[in-house]
Amino acid sequence: MAEIDDGELDPHGAEPHGDVGGKLNWLRAGVLGANDGIVSVAGLVVGVAGATADRTTILTAGIAGLVAGAFSMAGGEYVSVSTQRDTEHAMLRLEKHELRTMPEAEEQELAGIYEGKGLSPELARQVARELTEKDAFQAHAEAELGIDPDNLTSPWQAAWASLAAFSVGALLPLLAIVWTGVSLRVWACAAAAVIGLTLTGWISARLGNAKEGRAILRNAGVGALTMVVTYFVGVLFGVTVG
Repeated sequence: MAEIDDGELDPHGAEPHGDVGGKLNWLRAGVLGANDGIVSVAGLVVGVAGATADRTTILTAGIAGLVAGAFSMAGGEYVSVSTQRDTEHAMLRLEKHELRTMPEAEEQELAGIYEGKGLSPELARQVARELTEKDAFQAHAEAELGIDPDNLTSPWQAAWASLAAFSVGALLPLLAIVWTGVSLRVWACAAAAVIGLTLTGWISARLGNAKEGRAILRNAGVGALTMVVTYFVGVLFGVTVG
């Protein structure tokens, strides 16, 4: 059997397991939420700044975009995680029913899972028997369904996390553009957005064990393109109206 280089699989450390993996997933979701907040609000306020120099108008548009985007993200996350949780509950109920009505077949199925993972038939049956005697439901939920019944994702936690992450990200370009003079506000907003996107790109790459440079360029490039397009749309709209 060829030897596997652990460094190639996980250049930043060992692969997380259990609660650590769950926390990293939450952190990754938070980083993506902040990234969305930066891009969407930066694009919005830069576009408005291209149409008008009025600080109040820009601030009003930015706050509206922040609130609408944060609640949209939170609502979408709540619906998505609720649907996932309902599906997991249905699968767990079915597993409980099968364990009550055909325990022998379920134990054989569990042994087959471990045999498929590389254990010998005798050892797989022994493992399945001992796990079944200890906690059959927990063993089947984790091995067969890939679900930890004691650690299901909370829709409300997901919603609040998305709302907070989006808001924090959105505040960065919003504050930069309203606290800067007219001649520099677009550049200040762009710089703040690029710095924020660089940070979120670096963090997401670290969490995903990817190359930081590529993630940062991709993140910053999308944000820059968004701001350029929306700025000239705003300029065009302002000229047309004027």
